Amino acid sequence: MADISHPPMEQLQDLEYCIDSNPPWPETVLLAFQNYILMLGTTVMIPSLLVPYMGGSNRDKACVIQTLLFVSGLNTLLQTLFGTRLPAVVGGSFAYVMPILYIINDSSLQRITDRHDRFIHTMRAIQGALIVASSIQIVAGYSQLWGLFSRFFSPLGMAPAIGLVGLGLFQRGFPMVGNCVEIGLPMLLLVIGVSQYLKHTKLLKDIPVFERFPLLICISIIWIYSIILTASGTYRNRPEPTQTSCRTDKAYIISTAPWFMFPYPLQWGPPTFSAGHAFAMMSSVLVSMAESTGAYIAASRLAIATPPPAYVLSRGIGWQGIGVLLDGLYGTGTGSTVSVENVGLLGLTRVGSRRVVQISAGFMIFFSILGKFGAVFASIPFPIFAALYCVLFGLVGAVGLSFLQFTNINSMRNLIIIGLSLFLGISIPQYFNEYVTIQHGLVRTNASWFNAFLNTVFASPPMVGLIVAVFLDNTIDVVDSKKDRGMPWWVKFRTFKGDNRNEEFYTLPFNLNRFFPPT
Repeated sequence: MADISHPPMEQLQDLEYCIDSNPPWPETVLLAFQNYILMLGTTVMIPSLLVPYMGGSNRDKACVIQTLLFVSGLNTLLQTLFGTRLPAVVGGSFAYVMPILYIINDSSLQRITDRHDRFIHTMRAIQGALIVASSIQIVAGYSQLWGLFSRFFSPLGMAPAIGLVGLGLFQRGFPMVGNCVEIGLPMLLLVIGVSQYLKHTKLLKDIPVFERFPLLICISIIWIYSIILTASGTYRNRPEPTQTSCRTDKAYIISTAPWFMFPYPLQWGPPTFSAGHAFAMMSSVLVSMAESTGAYIAASRLAIATPPPAYVLSRGIGWQGIGVLLDGLYGTGTGSTVSVENVGLLGLTRVGSRRVVQISAGFMIFFSILGKFGAVFASIPFPIFAALYCVLFGLVGAVGLSFLQFTNINSMRNLIIIGLSLFLGISIPQYFNEYVTIQHGLVRTNASWFNAFLNTVFASPPMVGLIVAVFLDNTIDVVDSKKDRGMPWWVKFRTFKGDNRNEEFYTLPFNLNRFFPPT
């Protein structure tokens, strides 16, 4: 047994740069650009999905993409400077799609005949809902309510919750790759080959190029390949969905994007407010809190930092609420959360540096202002990103499950909680999502806002997994299972002063801790 024993380890192996250590400047800039390219997948897809339903034109879509990119850069800077201070990119979230579709389908907006007017009025309604809903995160964060709730967490409860942050996004993985298999499948095989089988090959002295920059290498190769396929007329007579997924010129982003655009608050006009819209949007804010909490803890592990204590988690959620408020003021068309794929990239490149993510935020802001240049990268076909998601989402899921090493996985109590949390965390959202496609939501009462609220909450795997895991873990044999749950290891991370390393990782810059002392 001694030969196969693997004792629990607080730090993951083979990670080369932690949260406070930085690669040389040339590597840092290239790694930051790689983070920027990766977050474009979600940044482009959400407006491409929603803006046509809102009545917007291709130019409107390009402007929304630039606005979302600009605000994502601001939110990422704020989160890495004053929030959790973890190397986490904050970008657009699919968790907000269902309430936004409810707003889009509002009868008062659907009666507007002019498409552009309908787009403007719908955007203002979404802005108003985001502004009101952001108060949930702001209050929960800065009042330390979320920190109090996090005291019910344990390694056993967080393992399935964090695991589902990655694994619960399976629908954006291979199903999307299959939409254009001639591009997506080569990308998937290439990124696995480059990042895993060639990672020890050094083309440059002391720089593992294939390990550090697999995304830049693979995206460049497959993107050129997809441009050749498009130019050669391969998709000329193919069905419209295939052309949309495969062609590099089908999104019309480059041709319609303005050369220069500086997003500013209330650029679409004054927001409009509706109680029903705001209540529906609050469901997405709650879901993003659960998803972001799992992503923050995963990011801390991949950045060789301690799990963020309750005070830091609350601070991060508060700044995330400020981010949603900025989404509402600027009119991004959706809310914000932590980018799960960028968390996975920390592990794939073995670089958890905060500086890399902060510089990537600079790229987001720069290319959002210079629209044409940013649009060139935004034209990358989505199956290329979906292939990357297969690797990166799976990696985040595995990081979550790695917390099980601090628990007793030979305990039947623990196995039941883990199994039930994972299974229901996948099964219940899948059931709700099937009805979203067929009947516009499983919950169908006369109150549409109530339907949107419940359908959004139960369509989120991390949210369902967190609810099930935390409830069972805190109600089944709690007193007799402290060691089995991993509490002796976890309890020191509940408070900021519980571990001396917290000060190194999470202290605010500019000596701000004098004014905001941690608890």
